[in-house]
Amino acid sequence: MTEAKERPTSLAGILSGILAYTIWGLLPLYWKILDHIPAVEILAHRIFWSFVFTSIVLLATGGWSKLTAVLAERKKLMFAFLCGFIISLNWGTYIYAINANHVIEASMGYYINPLVVVLLSILILKESLGRWQGIAIMLAAIGVLIITWQYGRVPWIALLLAASFALYGLIKKMVSTDPVTGLVLETFIVMPVALIYIAGLEMKGAGAMGANPLWLVALLACSGIFTSVPLLLYARGVRLIKFSMMGFLQYITPTINLVLGVFVFKEYFSAAHLASFGFIWVALLIFTLANVGVLKEQGPKPEEAARRPGSV
Repeated sequence: MTEAKERPTSLAGILSGILAYTIWGLLPLYWKILDHIPAVEILAHRIFWSFVFTSIVLLATGGWSKLTAVLAERKKLMFAFLCGFIISLNWGTYIYAINANHVIEASMGYYINPLVVVLLSILILKESLGRWQGIAIMLAAIGVLIITWQYGRVPWIALLLAASFALYGLIKKMVSTDPVTGLVLETFIVMPVALIYIAGLEMKGAGAMGANPLWLVALLACSGIFTSVPLLLYARGVRLIKFSMMGFLQYITPTINLVLGVFVFKEYFSAAHLASFGFIWVALLIFTLANVGVLKEQGPKPEEAARRPGSV
């Protein structure tokens, strides 16, 4: 009887995780429709409408008591304030990357994100570096150096996406809050700035809402739904299945991004790109095998890297 009950629960968790990461992976198609709108304005709408949508969800699920509990804790409020600005930086960078035809570089950022989480855990949480972790990080670093040589510049989009979401995930790990409550607070903190920016543009007649057809304005408003729904699906999935499974599923997002960048948006993918991604893919394979215990670490088991969604 127990086994029969567990199967649908596990399946529901796997499907929730797959759907969350697939939505994140397909988001470049959504942002491309809006690419004639400046990235900063899209970001402002994403923040504002995410706040509206998550507030409605919080109200509908009776979660206001959780919100008031967090408001009473100064430490959690301070970290929510910090998370709000970090996730806004991540969202803005991602939107810019998609609309400036840097989808491949964005996918690289989310491939190396789990390894950046490990680095932050070592530097901030003072965790030990295992042998296989060290090898994985060195291989990923070689991959980044190859693409730096190819570009003739540092791939700042990839590094900023990886670092910002890794830092966001680390803070969320250190100060745990309900996903909906956390997102309401994080978007509320930056929402006034976003709303003032949107209102200023509309008053000048330069805003997207007054210059575009109604269907496109509605699509812009839906950015709150496309931001919040995968986060809620992820939260459901992570409660129902093992973290290691979520770690495997997380690579759905950058893989879809990479396929879209190469085959749909026709971005340039050279031999240097292939070599760079090759090193990163090998690094992730080693990291994942060590994380699930196939490769034995000399230090402690890798922390929960790859267990937070990519903020897309």
